[in-house]
Amino acid sequence: MIPLIKNIRGHLRAGHIAVLLVLLALLLPPGWLSAKSWEWGLRWLYVLLLAFLASSLLTPLCIALAHRFDILDIPDARKTHGRPIPRLGGLAIFLSVLLTVGRNFQFSRELTGLITAGTLIFVTGLIDDARGLSAKFRLAAQVAAALILVFFNVHITFVPPSVPGEHLWEILITVFWVVGITNAFNFLDGVDGLAGGMGALCALLFLGIAWPTRQSHVAYFTVSLAGGCLGFLIYNWKPAKMFLGDAGSTFIGFTLAGLAVMGSWAVRNPLMSLSTPLLILAIPIFDMIYTTVSRIRNGRVRNVREWLEFVGRDHFHHRLMHLGMEERQTVGFILLVNLCLGLSSITVRYTATRLSALLMLFQAFLIFMIITALMLLGREITPHPLKGKT
Repeated sequence: MIPLIKNIRGHLRAGHIAVLLVLLALLLPPGWLSAKSWEWGLRWLYVLLLAFLASSLLTPLCIALAHRFDILDIPDARKTHGRPIPRLGGLAIFLSVLLTVGRNFQFSRELTGLITAGTLIFVTGLIDDARGLSAKFRLAAQVAAALILVFFNVHITFVPPSVPGEHLWEILITVFWVVGITNAFNFLDGVDGLAGGMGALCALLFLGIAWPTRQSHVAYFTVSLAGGCLGFLIYNWKPAKMFLGDAGSTFIGFTLAGLAVMGSWAVRNPLMSLSTPLLILAIPIFDMIYTTVSRIRNGRVRNVREWLEFVGRDHFHHRLMHLGMEERQTVGFILLVNLCLGLSSITVRYTATRLSALLMLFQAFLIFMIITALMLLGREITPHPLKGKT
């Protein structure tokens, strides 16, 4: 126990004692700042601050626990870090989200389903980080979590009633969407700060639409996730002291996928409602589609199991680094592109026309054509598929 305490203390940064006092003040009911946040209409900022402080304080504890229980990312020929790095960052984000959710929310049926299913995803990823799980088991857990969302009434609703088997199609599309985005974020977790930064940015973009439209449950959950990711990034920015692990990357991806389905992004305008999450989550969607098509075309992936287990340096971030970008430049470039696409989704919301939605989607298509040219320029042919995490 004493070495564990010393390890925790060693990872606490200067000024964290003061931050801890602020966090304790925020937790004291009723709390002056908590009350004023309601009065000033800044409750989202209070939730963001609370999640950020909780995550930044929990991460040193998770670093120590990862060393204690040997949950480490061991360097090998395909990795850039030269020493074992703890991979328990997802625990800090998960706990910070639970803390802020429990502190601030009145639970709806949909929110209860999202938390329940997200917990299943997190626990599955945590076991995979610690002990290892088969691809079939991970996929089964993801499908089960998606079905839990459907059971709690979190599913897409844009299938016309005239289509035979309308409800079945809604379930199938929801499962496909949730499982796809969950794995897309897991695949994206290959550079320090990228998956965590993408999670925070996408969550804040959803907040930019949910808050003005008075979707309080969606808004507070998105800002809780954003704060948790930002607090973790203190330790994940290059050179990283902590990795997300599968538990963290899949939890972030699953939560964003669920929020995208749970939110109401347009009224009686299916195209605009569909374009909003597509634009905000465009980078992970594109990266997953591009690498999947490339790997199938080159004969490296032949089934779902190989798709989940395949390891290669052919993702968007890898291709940019092959062009000569440093890791921080790569992360900054990708987040900037995603911000541009996300702002387009907010523009669509305020113009509220089908034409604007089509134009923004076409603009995104053109941007990804440019990105595809960059990826082809920076491609690297992997001679043999590797098994493990991408």
